Amino acid sequence: MEQEGEARAIQRTVLLTGASRGIGHATVKLFYQNGWRVLTVSRAAFSEDCPWPGGRDNHIQADLADPTCYGRLTGEVREHLNGTGLSAIVNNAAISPKLDGGMRAGVLSTSYEDWLKVFNVNFFSAATLSRLLFNDLKVTSGAIVNVTSIAGSRVHPFAGPAYACSKAAMAALTREQAFEFGSHGIRVNAIAPGEIDTSILSPGTEKIVADQIPMHRMGDPVEVARVILFLCTQGASYINGAEINVNGGQHV
Repeated sequence: MEQEGEARAIQRTVLLTGASRGIGHATVKLFYQNGWRVLTVSRAAFSEDCPWPGGRDNHIQADLADPTCYGRLTGEVREHLNGTGLSAIVNNAAISPKLDGGMRAGVLSTSYEDWLKVFNVNFFSAATLSRLLFNDLKVTSGAIVNVTSIAGSRVHPFAGPAYACSKAAMAALTREQAFEFGSHGIRVNAIAPGEIDTSILSPGTEKIVADQIPMHRMGDPVEVARVILFLCTQGASYINGAEINVNGGQHV
C-alpha cells in the first residue's frame, strides 16, 4: 500500500502544443484539474487570461513554423522536467491558411511556402518532438495523443488542402509511432475532432451541424479534452494506434 501511495504522489507531466485557445485551452484546464503538471507551448507569450496556476512558469514560447526552434524547445522541456520523465505529449498545434475574407484556400491558391509552414506546425513538429523526447517518454511509459481532424479523411468546406493533408499525415504518423514505440511502453493514439464550438468557427458551420451531424449540435472543447485525458491514463492502457472520432457522428 505504501508503494501505491508513493506512485500516486508522483505528479505526471504533459507537454501540450497549441495551448492558447479552443481545444488546447480546455485540455490544459482539464489536465490541471486532474493533478497533472502542464507544460504549454504556443507562438504567443503567456497570457494572464489563461486561468491555471503556475501557467506562466510552465509556458514555453516557440513558433513551430520554424524547425530551428525544435531543439531549443526540447531543451527547455527537459529543464522543466529535471530528470523526472515526461508522461504525455499532446500535439494539438495547427494552422490553416485562408484567403482574404476567410475563404478556403484551394490547391491552386496555396503557395509552397504556405504548404511548408502548415506542415511544419501541424506535422513535422509532432514527428520531431516525439523523436527528441522519446527517452523522456520511455522513462514513464508515457503516451502521445495526436490531434487530427475530420478534414483528414474528407473534403471539408472550410479547411483547405494543406491543412487536410497535414492531418491525414498525422493519422499515418500515429500508426507508425504506435508500431515503433509500442515495444518501448509508449502508446500513441489520435483523436479526430469535427465541428467544435470555439472562437474560430467559420461562417456556415450551422449548416454542417444541421445537415451532417446526427446529434445536431457542435461539440464542446471540454468533450474533446476528456478523450485526450482518457488516452493519457491507465484506463486506455491497451489502446494503441487508434484514431478516435470526436464529432457527434459526422463521420458516418
